[in-house]
Amino acid sequence: MSATPQKNRVPRRVLAAAAGLATVGALVAALPAGAHDRGHGNGHGHGHPARTVDVQLLSFNDLHGNLEPPAGSAGAVGETQADGTVKSVPAGGVEYLATSLRTARKGHPYSVTAAGGDMVGASPLLSGLFHDEPTIEALNKLDLDVTSVGNHEFDEGAVELGRLQDGGCHPVEGCYEKGRKFQGADFPYLAANVTAEKTGRPVLKPYTVWKKNGVKIGFIGVTLEGTPNIVTANGVKGLKFHDEIETVNKYAKELDRQGVKSIVALIHEGGAPASSSYNYDCDSPGAGDGISGPIVDIAKGITPKVDALVTGHTHQAYVCTVPDPSGKPRMVTSASSFGKLYTDTTLTYDRRTKDIVRTSVSSANHIVGRDQAKASDMTALIARWNTLAAPIAGRPQGFISADINGRGSTAPEKPLGNLIADAQLEGLAPADKGGAVVAFMNPGGIRSDLVYAASGSEGDGVVTYGEAFTVQPFTNMMNVVDLTGAQLVTALKQQVSGSNEASPKILQVSRGLTYTLDMTKSGADRVVADSVRLNGEAIDPAKTYRVAMNEFLAGGGDGFAALGQGTNKLVGPSDLDLFNAYLAAHSTASTPLAPPATDRITILK
Repeated sequence: MSATPQKNRVPRRVLAAAAGLATVGALVAALPAGAHDRGHGNGHGHGHPARTVDVQLLSFNDLHGNLEPPAGSAGAVGETQADGTVKSVPAGGVEYLATSLRTARKGHPYSVTAAGGDMVGASPLLSGLFHDEPTIEALNKLDLDVTSVGNHEFDEGAVELGRLQDGGCHPVEGCYEKGRKFQGADFPYLAANVTAEKTGRPVLKPYTVWKKNGVKIGFIGVTLEGTPNIVTANGVKGLKFHDEIETVNKYAKELDRQGVKSIVALIHEGGAPASSSYNYDCDSPGAGDGISGPIVDIAKGITPKVDALVTGHTHQAYVCTVPDPSGKPRMVTSASSFGKLYTDTTLTYDRRTKDIVRTSVSSANHIVGRDQAKASDMTALIARWNTLAAPIAGRPQGFISADINGRGSTAPEKPLGNLIADAQLEGLAPADKGGAVVAFMNPGGIRSDLVYAASGSEGDGVVTYGEAFTVQPFTNMMNVVDLTGAQLVTALKQQVSGSNEASPKILQVSRGLTYTLDMTKSGADRVVADSVRLNGEAIDPAKTYRVAMNEFLAGGGDGFAALGQGTNKLVGPSDLDLFNAYLAAHSTASTPLAPPATDRITILK
């Protein structure tokens, strides 16, 4: 999902010159296409191979460093039952994902595993504290063959992404374990549509070719063109992001010229199925009828040379056929997020034409259930990093009386969103802290729920530092700025208009701000302008208000250009510091914090 990008927690090297960019090993475009090629399985046996061979494509997307099973409603998938009811099934965690993939590969000598981006970034403490090295290690053990970059791969900039690819200890924090150097990813990160501004060359490999016993499948990887709108300026400095369709078509032509006729596009952009159940048929009543969003137009524009699209970004689950430009059906898939699902696609490869027999492509999503055996190598990896994280992760920050839903809430106004906004307002309201009268929080920056059940030995209802970090892992610095009443109302209208019209981004607001959202109307008219009130008083368009928000929103991120027009900026503490301070001030073991009411935004449907 669109989310607050990560604040650079430590100073980073800047992309000073194109030459500097090109010398980072992973950022050189001119690597040989087969540098990381790898296949699974035992070969095809003796004698003449059959005319066709079934290649198993296993895929997933948007892992976001969730090595441990995600907590609460964010760690469940909806499954529609035979009687039409929807059952919530706990899912995810790399111990189970590894088992699921390894089980699925059995009996498939031709099996390739690919991912659709956002493997890292916005990660829980166990991975985020160590700049996502634990997740790259886990993906290596999973035998991931290839992934596209996503927007979150750029949270800490292209040089840090290059380190995740190539290895080496962190330039500031060094090596985390004595005698152990970070090895980097043993699979290629693909970034075909991300180029260096000064050279025009891709910053990572644009494509790779998987080969086994004469079978060749090309993979092209792109992230969404709008990545700069949802990542901090530092993260995308010196980079240019290009149109997804044009880029994929360009490299599909190049692969075709090299004799690679079977091509899969890994695209970190997605759609919205009409149902949130993972087993919903989005080809009902007709092909692709049950899905909408950016990926539909992208799929319709990508050359027929591409045989399947693995997608992501929206954290939705779908297996759809969307027609290509020639009108032929083509598989478009996404496997939710956080390792809760994987997609199993059969690509029938014709050895004579070297292409996929498109009419026989089949695909399905599968739950990564927690009722199967854990992969022992993943259990050991998690335990190793948890030992390093424990002194920080286990510190109690506060107490809650029940689950406070954020990421797992589908409502526009989320209880955890209100809690975060209230914490930001309280911390920045004093005159010497900024004098804020209202606070805004972007919904994509809320990465999980606060769960009442203990995650470790801390006890039920105890919020640990690790749990608070998982909610807000970006460590964004807070800003307080001057905005006019007119700008404030314009910002509210930008939630449901412009780039946010098709998929609204509803800001979470601090107590005292109320308004009505009329979803029967369209665009900016959905915000009932004369309903906007602050502490009971109508917003005065000409009056100046002190508004608190994280630096991502203050930079106009997520399509909120009006919030980027603030003046008289004061930089405050980090969002996480304010959140933890609020928990400490408002809860004890005997008087835990209850979930806040969601009564600030009135929704008309």
